[in-house]
Amino acid sequence: MRVALDTNILAYAEGVNGAAMKKTALDLVEKLPEGTALLPVQTLGELFNLLVRKAGRDPAKARKAILSWQDAFPPIETSAAVMLGAADLATDHRLSIWDAVILSAASEAGCRLLLSEDLQEGFTWKGVTVTNPFLAVKNELLAGLLAEP
Repeated sequence: MRVALDTNILAYAEGVNGAAMKKTALDLVEKLPEGTALLPVQTLGELFNLLVRKAGRDPAKARKAILSWQDAFPPIETSAAVMLGAADLATDHRLSIWDAVILSAASEAGCRLLLSEDLQEGFTWKGVTVTNPFLAVKNELLAGLLAEP
């Protein structure tokens, strides 16, 4: 099963929301089985912007962070099909175009889950279900994926 990671997961793992949330986010990404997690390219751009503008990080260090994430998890390219799907999502479900690009990319890559704290829990589109991995009660698919063997 494939899962896509939203920007907030990466931002928390970078320490943007404090040490406790950094540990929680890093624990989450480390527990994901190898080869299951993918990164929509949009998340890398958003992370760079967030690290520079909100966290005050030097652009060179922000660039290094997004390169590290890209090395850790394969990126999902933003194709014309992804953009058209995103436009449909933004039109039909009133998502921001940028959130819609992330969800559309996850769908194009065959992901079953999009891990996000920001989008509506349980929203499903073209086979991808949005779930907040920080909730006490985890989505059944995510709980199974994270279960220790």
